[in-house]
Amino acid sequence: MKQKVSFWEAIVILAVLLLLLSISVINLRLQPTVPIMFTIGLLIIWAKFKHFAWQEIDTAIKDGISVAIIPIFIFLLIGALISLWIKSGTIPTIMYLGFRLISGNFFLPSVFLVCSIIGVAIGSGFTTISTVGIALFGIGISLKINPGLVAGAIISGAVFGDKMSPLSDSTNLAAAVAESELFAHVKNMLWSTVPAFLVSLILYTIFNQNSNISFHALQGTISALQSDFSLSYLTLLPILLMFICARLKIPAIPTLFGNIFLTVILIIVQEPTISLTAIIQLISNGYVAATPDAALNALLTRGGIASMMNTVALIITTLALGGLLMHFAIIQSALTPLSRKIKRTFPLVLLTICSSIAINLLVGEQYLSIILPGRAFKAIYKQQHISGLTLSRALEDGGSVINYLVPWAVAGSFAAGTLGLAVSDFLPYTFFSLFSPLFSLISAATGLGLKKDK
Repeated sequence: MKQKVSFWEAIVILAVLLLLLSISVINLRLQPTVPIMFTIGLLIIWAKFKHFAWQEIDTAIKDGISVAIIPIFIFLLIGALISLWIKSGTIPTIMYLGFRLISGNFFLPSVFLVCSIIGVAIGSGFTTISTVGIALFGIGISLKINPGLVAGAIISGAVFGDKMSPLSDSTNLAAAVAESELFAHVKNMLWSTVPAFLVSLILYTIFNQNSNISFHALQGTISALQSDFSLSYLTLLPILLMFICARLKIPAIPTLFGNIFLTVILIIVQEPTISLTAIIQLISNGYVAATPDAALNALLTRGGIASMMNTVALIITTLALGGLLMHFAIIQSALTPLSRKIKRTFPLVLLTICSSIAINLLVGEQYLSIILPGRAFKAIYKQQHISGLTLSRALEDGGSVINYLVPWAVAGSFAAGTLGLAVSDFLPYTFFSLFSPLFSLISAATGLGLKKDK
């Protein structure tokens, strides 16, 4: 006969799992998918020791993964759309317009704005930092601006773009875990994102050191964009369609399918001789850039269904782990003393954000910082009739944006290594990541932007 899980047993299990994951991801620098599968194996051994049936274990895994079936399909569509948007000139046009915003007299706010625009366009903070970010960082160093300030502006813009882009893995994941509709989630995040964005922009303007410079470093990239891609306002039609669908509250799947069809038509109009095989290869394997600019090639060689497989594997394994923890009532047993005391919205949002930050500090993996607190608190949000949109926003404000500020976290170590700085150098100046949790808590405290379920 299976036994119930006590509070302290649940605490020990969670501590051991977090310790194993943190050692694997932080100390050994392993990709998290395999360590997560290992912890699943250990949890199954524990479950059999507690006399849980194999059928229950199977059910727990299936229930955990089932919530991500639609988001996983969305991820595949996003992979296809990214490669098509590059080929059609949609993303290159946005990049070109973004570069034109760079101003010598307002360098730091210009960097923040450009990285924000490109981040939204491509849906990847990592790619924004490692390509455009490096170019802008070099320009800032040549101007003798504080490297931490330049890095902070780059990372803040990249995080904003990653957070607000419907193409972003973390944004889709947060919506999926909280069972929120994707575009409704993006729209609801504006209550914390817009204030954090504006405060960041003001602070970068205040910290800016005026300089008149020549942007020769960007001329090669701009020329490559002009010569190798179709740059026109016509290529922005898919973006317009995306906003129209969001306005009409059309779900993500038909919106993405509509964008794919429209973008394929644009490609055929631009290149009437393109074969069906080439389009299918583009959708399957992604776009491979072959411009004279190496940094631009690194930025635009991406997309395709195949590019999403590692993310899909990580999401499946992590949700399977979450399903086991929930089905065996491990998370519930650990949170029961806390949940009994939570009777108001603000403490619940505070606990959610703090939990996401704690997992970032313990494990250093932004997907886990979204998935585990999301699985833990979703039932409490439902009990208090608080919309899942509030949960998904809190998960992003405490999860994905904070990962860049943790030295041993995946995003933090990536940004530090890419820009050649310590996290402590840019942490005080990564204003967007610092202010996002604060404005999320202000929203919860004041009720502004807070949604209730009927």
